[in-house]
Amino acid sequence: MKHCLVVDDSPVIRKVACRILEDMKFQASEAENGQEALDQCRVSMPDAVLLDWNMPVMDGIAFLVALRREPGGDRPKVIFCTTENDVDHITRAISAGANEYIMKPFDRDIIEAKFHEVGLI
Repeated sequence: MKHCLVVDDSPVIRKVACRILEDMKFQASEAENGQEALDQCRVSMPDAVLLDWNMPVMDGIAFLVALRREPGGDRPKVIFCTTENDVDHITRAISAGANEYIMKPFDRDIIEAKFHEVGLI
């Protein structure tokens, strides 16, 4: 079973995303900020990361840059899931190593489509 780490400071967003992922037959775990997510990745690297941009402690971009420097950190497919929708943010995310970009609000169809595009399903 593939594992997806959901990184978002909103408990509601994390729960909704985890429910969708579990329905898609993924093992889902949660982190409320980038530092917590990085700590989890150092213990066990996920197959995918659904990543928010704006979070306390460590934001999504800082997490992504740090993740890609970790041993095996090039493997997870990282999908930004954020309200930041301008071209500069999207370009910055892709340049930092994101594989895809989802706008909030999202639903199962959107997540499935993006996961399919990056080869997770």
